[in-house]
Amino acid sequence: MLWEILLAGFGGQGILLAGQLIAYAGLRQGKHVAWIPSYGPEMRGGTANCSVTVADEPISCPLVTEPLVLIAMNQPSLEKFETAVVPGGLVLYNRSLINRTVQRRDVRALDVPANALAEELGNVRVASMVLVGAFIGATGAVSLEAAREALADVLPPRRHNLLPVNREALGRGAAIGARCRWPSAGDGAGEK
Repeated sequence: MLWEILLAGFGGQGILLAGQLIAYAGLRQGKHVAWIPSYGPEMRGGTANCSVTVADEPISCPLVTEPLVLIAMNQPSLEKFETAVVPGGLVLYNRSLINRTVQRRDVRALDVPANALAEELGNVRVASMVLVGAFIGATGAVSLEAAREALADVLPPRRHNLLPVNREALGRGAAIGARCRWPSAGDGAGEK
């Protein structure tokens, strides 16, 4: 299976960390991975996105121009990248910050109240982890356990006190994603 994922949002929303987490979780499972970050002119508040490829076979090209999955943290990101998703792909978006639905009818959409769930956990900064959890729950591209373990790899040691809340955020998101498992067996999504 080949998973090409685009994550997008504002700088400071944890987009690059979320992408790294998916890549490291894939590494922990012996998969081939690529992670490519992209920054806007400013770090915090500017645009940030990254692409992640997770595959069972060697990756011939790490660039993701037509993602199978889009994870959008804010409305400008959804508006900018929704059209890039391949037909039959999946769009996960943060309905706490996006006040419209996915316009395309040829993709599957999952709205996740990421900021609201993160606030319930006491730390709005884990909203991106809620969406990563939803991605994991919906796709099974990497395991939830591998992602929880990989948090220690991607969070700097001075932030390891935040491991429990990040792990809980992944779990909350995974429970939402598992309710609309995608792709269904035999639909061929992600195969090239």
